[in-house]
Amino acid sequence: MARQPGAGPAPYGAAKAALTSLGKSLAEEFGPQGVRVNTVTPGVTRTSMIDQQAELLQQMPQALNITSGRVNEPDEVAALIAFLFSDLAGNILGAEYVIDGGMIKTL
Repeated sequence: MARQPGAGPAPYGAAKAALTSLGKSLAEEFGPQGVRVNTVTPGVTRTSMIDQQAELLQQMPQALNITSGRVNEPDEVAALIAFLFSDLAGNILGAEYVIDGGMIKTL
């Protein structure tokens, strides 16, 4: 909702956008001191709550126009975060990583 405001609650979308902006500001402020700040924006991710509603889980990808045809698995989001913590991402600062199966269609 930070990138595609919709019919959902406005404060929720505004808070998501603010977190992305905060991450970029913190990266700019503390990056010169060796602190890396990035944000991860996951789309719909399978949870125990979603698992309990098998019909909802099946309908979500099509209803939300998720290009991959499925929701995120928790370990996929965790792997992205682990990469950002690793030395392999040592020069990545102020980036927003969207992991949503292609759900967000904006630039």
